[in-house]
Amino acid sequence: MRDSLLAVLVAALVALLLGPGQAAARESGFRHYVALGDSYTSGPLIPLQRLDPLGCLRSTSNYPAQLAWRLRVRSFTDVSCAGADTADMAAPQRVPLGVNPPQLDALRQHTDLVTLGIGGNDHGVFGTVIDTCPELRESDPDGAPCREHFTVDGTDTLLAAIADTRRNVEAVLREIRTRSPGATVLVIGYPRIAPPTGTCPRVLPFADGDYAWLDSVEQALNGALAAAAATVGRARFIDMYPASLGHDACAGRDAWIQGKDTNPLAAASYHPRLSGMTGVATEIHRVLTS
Repeated sequence: MRDSLLAVLVAALVALLLGPGQAAARESGFRHYVALGDSYTSGPLIPLQRLDPLGCLRSTSNYPAQLAWRLRVRSFTDVSCAGADTADMAAPQRVPLGVNPPQLDALRQHTDLVTLGIGGNDHGVFGTVIDTCPELRESDPDGAPCREHFTVDGTDTLLAAIADTRRNVEAVLREIRTRSPGATVLVIGYPRIAPPTGTCPRVLPFADGDYAWLDSVEQALNGALAAAAATVGRARFIDMYPASLGHDACAGRDAWIQGKDTNPLAAASYHPRLSGMTGVATEIHRVLTS
């Protein structure tokens, strides 16, 4: 009952935010949708923020909410949470002002659609890059000081960590299959953060040579997610790289990703904007209905 009421409220809010210019929602074959994931799913600071718990920074207009509205599901449960990694799928996650229960506990036998957006926080990959790279730019603005920082004895330590992330995601997918054996399971890739060419240091303060490296790390992470989905089977990877071309953090008004400066009324730094959430929801909906 609580999930159904929440779905109605979220649908109304999303309809108001999207406006009449967006495609009308249509009935789908899906009835019971559960969304799992980290901050790229939850939508930190994107209005309106939910309170259950507030520390998860879960938006009522993130891509799961928009997708639920478009698909007209009967029940919608979003347990995504900022800072989540694969361990938080099966264990409680402590957040400011509360605790997010194990995300997998939201699954039921009758759940027929699951989206999973996870992996970037395993081994602190995203957080480490964001915390480290901007500080290193001044030491070599034309070079690749961040890539050099994370390369030890010729091995890129972040790329090595991502190989372990693949195994973690595989374990999560197997557990999803056990709890919701009939569900369509979608593994959602991360959209572009850096542009394929060019730089924008005022928005994305990385050294020039580190833009390509940052992109390679993100592509490796997406590759790990795709491989996990293929290995476990009966799960589909949604590649957000093609759809997000031209919408990276450097794309100005067309950007789906916020740059280094947090907008407290719109998006957290280095996280999706409302436009990014709409872009992801649109791509998932296209895949499900094509």
